[in-house]
Formats: sequence, C-alpha cells, structure tokens
Amino acid sequence: MTWTVAPEPYGSPVAAALWRAYYTEVSDRWYLLHEGHRTDPDELEREVAALTGAELAPPTGQLLLARYDRRPAGTAGVRLLDAATAELTRVFLHQELRGRGGATLLVTAAEDAARALGARRMILDTRGDLVEARALYTRLGYEETAPHNDAPYAEHWFAKTLD
Repeated sequence: MTWTVAPEPYGSPVAAALWRAYYTEVSDRWYLLHEGHRTDPDELEREVAALTGAELAPPTGQLLLARYDRRPAGTAGVRLLDAATAELTRVFLHQELRGRGGATLLVTAAEDAARALGARRMILDTRGDLVEARALYTRLGYEETAPHNDAPYAEHWFAKTLD
C-alpha cells in the first residue's frame, strides 16, 4: 500500500466528500464534548455549503489530496495570508487510515506548496480537544505561539519557519 499526495481543485467531488467528512468529524467531536450530541444536520449542511474552500485555489492557495492505495484518504490546504505567511488548514485523514504516515506526508507537501507560493512561514490554529493534531504539529517542528487570529474555535496557535 502506498501514499500519494497531489493538488486537487477545491470544488471537485472528491474534495467535497473529504471536506464533508472532515467537517462532520470535527463538528461532531466538539458538540459531543461540549453539549452531549452530534451536530444538528441543518447546521452541518449550512456550514459545509458556506465554507467552500475557494481560498485554497491558485494562485494564492492550494488544496492537496492524499490517496492511500489510490483511494481518497485526506486533505491539507494552504492559503497565503500575506507575501511571506501561509496558513495550514483542513488537515484531515479518514480515521481508519491514521497512524500510517499520511498526515506527515500531507503536512510536508503543504509546506512545499506554501514555499512554492512564496511563503517563508506557516501558521495554523487548532482546538484543545484535537490532541492528535497538536502532537503531529509539534513533532513536525511547529511551535505554539500567541494567538494570531480570533477564530471562534481556535484554542492553540502554531507557527513554523519554512527553510
């Protein structure tokens, strides 16, 4: 079984299905932790439709799609915030494929995409309950920083200099 990572249009059917899986997982995880129930289906549909991912389109962004044995497995997105800073977003792998090296490949490919866009620094935010994500970012050289945004669910902020 092998991994591949390649650019993917943010609006492709494969990208849309992975976005839905990602959003469903992180939203359900938050609601189950804080309110004891899954995301309301109507809210889920509104949010998935509203957050299209258009900011991940060239020339100032890139969506990357990972495949495991040719099967869509996950995504990572990059968007330029300014000429030197990119944001890492939408890092996701289907749960059954985690622990096989795909997340590292996705983040590394996202860093390469950010460099190709001219970025010298990558930033990101994540939530406290996404402990696996925080461990991944730390392992890959990201350092926790002061907040760089006021996103409603952001609880931890990270940055890494791209050499």
